[in-house]
Amino acid sequence: MSLVELIAQADERGLAAGGLACLDRCLPLLGGDDELLRPLWARLADGSDWSADLALARTALGPADPADDEAARLTRRMLESAPAERTTGAVRPWADACSVASLRVHRLLDPAADGDPAPDGLDAGRAGDTAGLPPLVAAELRRQAAVLELLAGHGAQGLRQALEVSVEGRRVLRAVVSRRARSVAEPGREGSL
Repeated sequence: MSLVELIAQADERGLAAGGLACLDRCLPLLGGDDELLRPLWARLADGSDWSADLALARTALGPADPADDEAARLTRRMLESAPAERTTGAVRPWADACSVASLRVHRLLDPAADGDPAPDGLDAGRAGDTAGLPPLVAAELRRQAAVLELLAGHGAQGLRQALEVSVEGRRVLRAVVSRRARSVAEPGREGSL
């Protein structure tokens, strides 16, 4: 099943987990603590209201930095646009937007990408055609599908595994961001990415 189909069929918890996982994986771009979104995951597990924890996460990250690059702006937008009320109607468009934003972030940061941040390939990849996607983007697409499949197949019990998928993706992105920062600091090393 394609990512688009998985999002279309997901229930409220699956959609919220899918959007939250995308945001969680991109969090290193904002310098956020790895545990910043953990309370939101806990609210998904027990089904309780997450609005207060959402407000706390936004406050903890502070206002947007004018120096943010496009990847950081996309990540911040994921957090800012998260619906306080977790209804299916509210989280479906958010989860879909987070999916697109996260894939764009990965495209922007992928050393194998050609620099085009929003190629038609992302839409094709979400629809099931992954041919030609750069490795970082293809891996993010697989993680997004895995989270939705875990929630569809296991309900609340799939949240722990979904969080593990997200943590793995966050580690990968943090390593990419770190390598990029080193290559900027040491201009002769661009080719070593």
